[in-house]
Amino acid sequence: MTSRLIQIPSRTDYVEEVYKVLVDAICEGSLGPGTRLTQEEIAEQLSVSRSPVLQALRLLKKDGLVHDAPGRGVLVAPLDLQWLSNLYEIRGTLDSLAAKLAANRRARLDPALIVRGRQSSLNADIRAMIDADMEFHFAVYAASGNPLIAETARVHWVHLRRVMGAMLQASRQRASIWDEHEAIAEAIEAGKAAAAVEFSDFHTQRAHEHLVAELTAVLKGDGDRRTIRESVKAVSV
Repeated sequence: MTSRLIQIPSRTDYVEEVYKVLVDAICEGSLGPGTRLTQEEIAEQLSVSRSPVLQALRLLKKDGLVHDAPGRGVLVAPLDLQWLSNLYEIRGTLDSLAAKLAANRRARLDPALIVRGRQSSLNADIRAMIDADMEFHFAVYAASGNPLIAETARVHWVHLRRVMGAMLQASRQRASIWDEHEAIAEAIEAGKAAAAVEFSDFHTQRAHEHLVAELTAVLKGDGDRRTIRESVKAVSV
C-alpha cells in the first residue's frame, strides 16, 4: 500500500521543512537505503515547487544521506557498517567527556528524561524512542558546561538517528538502555566523575555491539531499490 508524505503548510521558504520531512523518513526507515528520490515526485507529494526540494536534496548530499543516482535523481545512501563503527568511536569520546565534565559540576538531569524514555520504549514508538535517546544525550552535553561538545556531536547525530531507526525497524530497543542512562545521570548528580565515564563507556560499547549485530542482519536483508511512492510512509513535519 502506497502512503504519502504529509503536505507542508503554505509558506514562502520550504527548504527546512522539506529537509526535515526527508531526514525523518530516512531515519525512520521508510526511505530505505537505495531508494531513488526525484525532485518531481517529492515536490508533488509535498505540494511545493522544485526549488526548495533541490536545495533540500543538496543538504542531504552534504550530510552524506543521499548520493547521485544513475540517470535522474538521487539514491538514499547505503548503511556502511565500518563508517558507522568509526562514528561510534567519536560518539563514545564525546559522551564520556561530557559525562565527566557534568559530574565535576554535579549537574542534575531532569528525571522526566528517563520517564519519557522508558515510556517511549513501552509504546514501541520508533520516532519517540529516537527523540528520547537524543534528548538525554544532549542534556548531558548541555550539563557539561562546554557548548562545543553539543556543537560537535550535532554533526553526527543525523547519522546516529538513522542507524537507530534501522535497528529499531528490525528489533525492539535494548531493554537495558534506560537503566544505563539512569546510572549515568545518577553518577553525574553524585559528582562521581570516574563512575560517570565508566557507565558512559559501557553504554556506548553496548550500543556499538548492538549496532554490529542488528545492522548486519538488516544489511543482509536489504537490496530492494524502491521508488519514493512505493516506500514512503506518512511522516509529520
